[in-house]
Amino acid sequence: MSRYYDRNGKPMDLMTWATTFEKGDRHVGNTVIMSQHGAPEGVRVSTVWLGLDHSDGEGPPLIFETMVFGGEHDDYTERYSTETQAKKGHARIVKAIKAGKAP
Repeated sequence: MSRYYDRNGKPMDLMTWATTFEKGDRHVGNTVIMSQHGAPEGVRVSTVWLGLDHSDGEGPPLIFETMVFGGEHDDYTERYSTETQAKKGHARIVKAIKAGKAP
């Protein structure tokens, strides 16, 4: 079983993963939450392709991750198996934070 996966979930060897990881843009989403007056509130939601399985062998490989930086939900993290799930998760978390709710 591989620990390394491309953005489509296809297993890859360490060297291919490292080269791909180093070269490409890993972001799926990167959103700064602004205040009503346009000043940054210091909250950023970042979703990236990790390519490294974080499932600990439980279920499908988790190769994408959303993290919240700053604000009330600082360090909140979710992981996903597919880029589609990651995009949806990113949008859901941004929407929740903008509404003043927990992700």
